Amino acid sequence: MGKLDSYRESIQQIISGYIKRLSDSGDNRLEPVFDTVHNHYLLIEAGWRGERRVYGNLIHIDIKEEKIWIQHDGTEIGIANELMEMGVPKEDIVLGFHSPFMRQHTEFALG
Repeated sequence: MGKLDSYRESIQQIISGYIKRLSDSGDNRLEPVFDTVHNHYLLIEAGWRGERRVYGNLIHIDIKEEKIWIQHDGTEIGIANELMEMGVPKEDIVLGFHSPFMRQHTEFALG
C-alpha cells in the first residue's frame, strides 16, 4: 500500500472510530464525509438539541502534497496524536488550524 492510500485509510479509521465512540443524543447524528478523490475528510454533527439547531464540523482533514492537514480538530485526544500512534511521522502532519507563524513553533510540518 502506498503512502497516500495508507494516510487515507488511517484518517477514515480515526473518523469511523469517533462515530462509534460518540453517542448520538436526541435528534443529532454524526455524518462522515470521505472524498477520496480530492482528499477531504470531515465528521459533521447535525440535528437538534431541544429547540436549538446543532450543526458543525467536529473534524476536518485534508491531504495536500502528501501531507495530512488537520484543518479543524474538535476532539479531546487530538487527531495529530492519533495519527502518530498509527505511524504517521510528525513531518507529514500540518496543524492547519494554526497560523503559518505559529506552525514554526510546533514539532509538526510547516506546510
